[in-house]
Amino acid sequence: MDHPKCIAALIYPGFMSLDVVGPLQVFASANVERNRHGLGDAYRILMLSDEAGTVPSSAGMRFIADVAWSDVAPAMLDTLLIPGGIGETQQCENQQLLAWLYNAEPQIRRLGSVCSGALILARTGLLVGQRVTTHWADIETLRQDGKLIVDNDCLHTYDPNAMDGSAHLFTSAGVTAGIDLALALVEADLGRSLALAVARRLVMFLRRPGGQAQFSALLAPEPSRTPRLAELLEWIPANLGADLSLEALANRANMAPRTLSRVFAKELGTGPAAYVERIRLEAARALLQDAQASISTVARLTGFGHPENLRRVFHKHLSISPQQYAERFGQEITHA
Repeated sequence: MDHPKCIAALIYPGFMSLDVVGPLQVFASANVERNRHGLGDAYRILMLSDEAGTVPSSAGMRFIADVAWSDVAPAMLDTLLIPGGIGETQQCENQQLLAWLYNAEPQIRRLGSVCSGALILARTGLLVGQRVTTHWADIETLRQDGKLIVDNDCLHTYDPNAMDGSAHLFTSAGVTAGIDLALALVEADLGRSLALAVARRLVMFLRRPGGQAQFSALLAPEPSRTPRLAELLEWIPANLGADLSLEALANRANMAPRTLSRVFAKELGTGPAAYVERIRLEAARALLQDAQASISTVARLTGFGHPENLRRVFHKHLSISPQQYAERFGQEITHA
């Protein structure tokens, strides 16, 4: 690599510090991994703001912008990331910044956002017709644009092999999803092995694919939010191998099947069958990550029955096979 790629983050008063520090640390750690093997830095990190100097984050911590974005030649930037934060609303009205981003976009190899930074990027008009995501709490705000294809349940939209422009313009969900995005960018630049080495260095237990859901289904809602389902939602994860059909669940909840379906839709925004499938998937993922059992055993323990059923659900939700999922964690899984 002749010259380090310039990775820049836009910062502004009230930005979310983790949206910046998390991704930038991934690129910095990639340099560390290369240095350990006698190679030079792959990246040079830069922070931009309205003007050079101190910028307060939403947490009160102060960061130092290296240079004003208006003084930067966009062509020198390989990647520019726009974070979210409570100051995002003001930046959505910063016409000078929006105009600079719009004009800079063709010259920057990769332009993306972390968390609610997608709202700033959307205001430039650059995301029209694009598949986008953001933090779950800001999804409805993003939908109001009306010209975007909003995906409310993925980690990021970056795909280095896509033909629809998502290798150039992309968005990500809240906070830690920015780290997953940065790992995907590093993998595209430097290969899977180095990206996994960075994940291990950062003690990340898994490098998650961008299409993975923002939430773990095992994180059941607070009982106060789902009063009519609280007992049932606590019982389901402990009985994944049992009959979890609509009729069986309705009987356990002392409701008619149609009533149970209505309550699920109202309190969880999904149906009983879809909820059970996601709970079983999360349990299977946990077992595969820890290499606690073979794929066929995992399928049986989690209620899928046959490995083919498990494979079908993994492809449906994660776009990879159980075997590939296990290999991302570097563990050996047998097929017996």
